[in-house]
Amino acid sequence: MAQKKLVRFAELTTFSNVLQYPEGMPGNWHNFFKNNNPITLELACGKGEYAVGLGQLYPDQNFLGVDLKGNRIWVGAKKALNNGLTNVGFLRTQIDHITQYFAPGEVQNIWITFPDPQLRLSKAKKRLTHPRFLRLYQQILAKDGFINLKTDSPDLYHFTKLVIDMYGCTIHEDIDNLYALPERSAALQIKTHYEGLDIAQSNRIHYIRFSLPDVIEGPEKDKALQQLLQHEQTD
Repeated sequence: MAQKKLVRFAELTTFSNVLQYPEGMPGNWHNFFKNNNPITLELACGKGEYAVGLGQLYPDQNFLGVDLKGNRIWVGAKKALNNGLTNVGFLRTQIDHITQYFAPGEVQNIWITFPDPQLRLSKAKKRLTHPRFLRLYQQILAKDGFINLKTDSPDLYHFTKLVIDMYGCTIHEDIDNLYALPERSAALQIKTHYEGLDIAQSNRIHYIRFSLPDVIEGPEKDKALQQLLQHEQTD
């Protein structure tokens, strides 16, 4: 397995659709994609199933999977290349460094698909819908942009709804049990590797599409959020 990873890491450097910790990218993604189409991010993309799937569905838009694990990115990048998806790329970096790579408003939409729910209270700040991450997204997201969360974790789903309510975000779509619907949009039919594993064993998929307010309150509100989480845990 270690040898396989080394081979993939070496090959990743030759992929035209992958950038690893690049510099000078804010405002210049049109050079990478060779067009001025809107950009959608898949954060913590893993093998990039959503970046690739959305790229196939919407050829007039650009999609960028973002993850730190090069071994996983290799899978999605290879598939995109093999399928001739010039509107799909991958960025290898940490999510909390995301503002280093985009100009204000340069990202149209964000997808967060089956992220680690970080269930321990001590790791709540690592949840990708925690307000500290929302403040980062706000710096790069277009004013009319959306954040999409798809998860099998009821804890992350309810946490996200709590954050949305406390911080003045706006919910545009809220589906508690996606597969109970008689019909689903093509985008919501895309499945990730982790979705198939059903790690949460909740037997349901949750989906929320929401937008951010002009201002996301800071430290004092974050303290109130943490206290509320602690209170809920002790109940």
